[in-house]
Amino acid sequence: MSDTIGAAAGAIWEYLDENGATSVSKVTKETGVSKNDAQRAIGWLAKEGKLNIEMDKRTELLSLK
Repeated sequence: MSDTIGAAAGAIWEYLDENGATSVSKVTKETGVSKNDAQRAIGWLAKEGKLNIEMDKRTELLSLK
């Protein structure tokens, strides 16, 4: 399981590095990572201090620190 989450975290990190701040739903859709794995990966990246998570009205935006 941790390999899957690590791969998802890597895909999300690479996507954000190339595209900048993006909504959680768009990152999930564009990377092909399942919603559950994306949430786990976002938690992992946030715990490691690699993500900014901001609210823009009702949309959660992710960006790299």
